[in-house]
Amino acid sequence: MDEDNRPTGTAAHPGGPRVAVVGHVEWTTIAGLDEVPSAGEVTHADRLWQGPAGGGAVAAVRLAELAGTCAFFTALGDDHAGRRSRAELERRGVRVLAAARPGPTRTAVSMIDRAGERTTVTLGERLQPAAADPVDWEQLARYDAVFFTAGDAALLRRARRAAVLVVTAREFGTVREAGVRVDALVGSGCDPAERCDPAALRRLPGLVVSTEGRLGGVFTRCDQPPRRYRPAHAAGPVVDTYGVGDNFAAVLTYALATGAAPAEALDLAARHGAACTTQRGPFAARPAARRSAVGV
Repeated sequence: MDEDNRPTGTAAHPGGPRVAVVGHVEWTTIAGLDEVPSAGEVTHADRLWQGPAGGGAVAAVRLAELAGTCAFFTALGDDHAGRRSRAELERRGVRVLAAARPGPTRTAVSMIDRAGERTTVTLGERLQPAAADPVDWEQLARYDAVFFTAGDAALLRRARRAAVLVVTAREFGTVREAGVRVDALVGSGCDPAERCDPAALRRLPGLVVSTEGRLGGVFTRCDQPPRRYRPAHAAGPVVDTYGVGDNFAAVLTYALATGAAPAEALDLAARHGAACTTQRGPFAARPAARRSAVGV
C-alpha cells in the first residue's frame, strides 16, 4: 500500500471488503464464426452474447459477485446503449456512479472463432471519468480496494487514497503521469498494448503481473526477481476468451483487498480466469449468487 496517500486506520469492512472500479464501459455484442474474415471477405456470424462490457464493466460485475456489491465510477452517453448498460449493471449488484456525456456510449463487436479466440472492434470514442466530473471523489478513500481501468491522471491520484489500488497495464501512461505508487499493475504479456517497463515509473509498483494465458504468468514484487505462477485448468473446453483478463484482474483486486498474499491472490485469479473461458460472454447470463469468501 502507498503509505503517503492511504488514509490511516484503514481496515477491511466487517461484511467483506468494500470494492470499486474506476473505468469504462462499452455495450458489446459477441458474435461467433468459424474464423475471422480476411480482407474483402463477407461472412456470417451468430450473436452469442450481448451486454455491458469493456474492462471496467466486466471487473465491476465480477467484484459485485464476490463482495456482494461494487461501486462503478464511469461515464455514459445519453443514449439507449448508456441506459441499457446502467440498467444491466445495476441488476447485477453494481452501483453505477456515472458522469453524463452528450455523445453516444461506445459500442463494440467481438468476433469469437472456433478456437474461442476473440477479435474486438470498438465503435466510437471511449468515455471515461475525469477528476473534473461532478462526482464525490472523496468517497474513494473509503474503499478497501479500487481497480482502475480508465480515467485521467488527476483521478488516478484520487483513487490512490483507497487502501489497495490495482491498475491495468493499459493505463501505464496514466500511472506515469500521475506519479503515484500503485499496489499492483496487471496486464497481458501476450498483448503489445499491455506491455510496459515499470522501471520507467518514478515509484515502482508493489506488484507487477504479466499474464501468459495457458502458461500461467510472471509476477514481480517491488524490485525482487520475477517469479512464475502456475496456470489453472478449466473444467471444460475453451468456448470464449473474451473478458478473461478483466475477470483475472478483478479477482486479484478482491483477493488483495482481503489481505491475501500475492501468490494466493494470483492462484485464485487464475482459477477464475480459466473458468471464464468455458462460458459465453465475460459473465453468466444470469446474475450469480453473492460470494464473500476469498477461497471460493
